[in-house]
Amino acid sequence: MVQAVITENAPGKAPATDIDPFAPEVLRDTYAYHDLLRALGPVVYISRYNIHAVTGYAQVREVLEKWDPYTSARGAGLSDITQPGAWRAGGPIVEVDPPRHTKTRGALGKILSPIVVRNWGEKFKAEGAELVESVVARGRFDGVRDLAEAFVLKVFPDVLGLEINRDQAVAVGNMNFNALGPMNAYFEASVAEVAPFLPWWQKITQRESMIPGGFGELIFQAEDAGELDPGTASGLIMSMLRGGMDTTISAIGSALWLLSRNQEQWELLRREPNRARGVFDETIRLESPIQTFFRTAKSPTVLAGVELPEGMKVAVHPGAANRDPSRWENPTKFDITRQTTGQLALGYGIHNCIGQMIARLEFESVVGPFAKLVKAVELDASEAPPSYRPNNALRTLAALPLKVTLA
Repeated sequence: MVQAVITENAPGKAPATDIDPFAPEVLRDTYAYHDLLRALGPVVYISRYNIHAVTGYAQVREVLEKWDPYTSARGAGLSDITQPGAWRAGGPIVEVDPPRHTKTRGALGKILSPIVVRNWGEKFKAEGAELVESVVARGRFDGVRDLAEAFVLKVFPDVLGLEINRDQAVAVGNMNFNALGPMNAYFEASVAEVAPFLPWWQKITQRESMIPGGFGELIFQAEDAGELDPGTASGLIMSMLRGGMDTTISAIGSALWLLSRNQEQWELLRREPNRARGVFDETIRLESPIQTFFRTAKSPTVLAGVELPEGMKVAVHPGAANRDPSRWENPTKFDITRQTTGQLALGYGIHNCIGQMIARLEFESVVGPFAKLVKAVELDASEAPPSYRPNNALRTLAALPLKVTLA
């Protein structure tokens, strides 16, 4: 953890620190950074970027719940996308407020109804079982590339109605989440990596790239019918890709790692495979895929006694809120029997994750058969240790070498 200069707060002001939340050493030890902020107070001023940050459960939930005054329309990232010279346009669902958000969410809700998603269940479960069986038969494999990425990057684009290349999709996802932070070395490297793929990325989100029968085609049909604002369908396809792949890959990878390190929890899942849903909820609580995003004060407001001026960016840390000891007993313990109602990894309020049913279905389609087919799972000591992919906002494993014994 980097050394941070800390300034005591005056009445109505937050304690201040010059720490860089996006420095390599902080991203490698994000929970120590959260602990530092939590010890300072419920709201902390980050002088390096002229922002405020919240890590406490109550404050994170409040900011997510109140879209007024904490607007999404000025960007879910560090930069204010409404300012002159903004380098990108806002997303058509993640970065809009009511009434536009209400209209868009309603249209997507019809397309992604529970009945529609449940109808994908048989396909997901069959493909998950087939993939898991072939991978675990090797005895040794990479839990991220061979399972999490291989499955999600197959089934989700299929139902969306797109053809996806694995390396291109990973590179684009890495760039999208790096873009939530500053234009630092991580962002610049990810932009350079994805540059050759941009024509492909732009093409696959257009109407002519939709495979008939996918729900991407239905999004364009909703735009034609006036249920969506003109010109938003392509942007919604991009949003669904961003939110529907990388975060679920993160959750599956983290779950496999946590289960390999917590044998009593692994044995419990083995005895009771129906606990796969509990594994999902506890995994995203303990290892929240999205660690940092932003809201903006659209008018002067007060948060936990701290005065926030209009235009102030507020860094929201759901990963910290989900480990807040004032909300969770033994917050750093992995416990698949835990009651996780209220965890904030899936958001809260009007912007709670619209695709969470898909994420759950994908997760259970891999973790369920894995628990049935595998007797023992552990890290493969013959390979390099697990590693995280450095990213300004997304916490996701880059490699997870595993060794299994079949049941």
